[in-house]
Amino acid sequence: MAEPEIDPLPILRAPDARLKSKTRRVRPDDLAEIRAVLPRMMAAMYAAPGIGLAAPQVGLNLRFAVIDLMPDDKPAPITLINPAVEQVSETLTTREEGCLSLPGHYAGVTRPERVVVSYEDLDGRKQTIEADGLLATCLQHEIDHLDGILFVDHLSALKRNMIMRKMAKENRLRKAG
Repeated sequence: MAEPEIDPLPILRAPDARLKSKTRRVRPDDLAEIRAVLPRMMAAMYAAPGIGLAAPQVGLNLRFAVIDLMPDDKPAPITLINPAVEQVSETLTTREEGCLSLPGHYAGVTRPERVVVSYEDLDGRKQTIEADGLLATCLQHEIDHLDGILFVDHLSALKRNMIMRKMAKENRLRKAG
């Protein structure tokens, strides 16, 4: 018997104001809600398709995110609760980034090449992850979301405004169609 389809959560699109809000820390009494919403949140991330999704992108004002780089093309999701960047390298790298809340828009963003991030897992245990490359970029991108920062906020005003004007136009056309 096939597993029932999981109904993915809708992903908010910029310029939705909820994407610019700083999230509140997850408390122990929030964990049941997070466990309940996680399958739908991951379904949204995989369906998009994407490699990371932060709670504010699905309308939740909680400090958590999911990441899955699909190593070896197999799901390996990481749930990060109350993540914080503890260390960054002095070495910077520029990588093309996109965002599920700004579909179809990409730009080079310069960030620290390596990071150390602390977080709690679903059982409330403290964890630390050291990362470089794509995972380091993804961690920083998702933590930015939790602070109300979009990848376009790292770009020049000209590039950011160009992307945001295109998003506004696409959103108007979607609503009209």
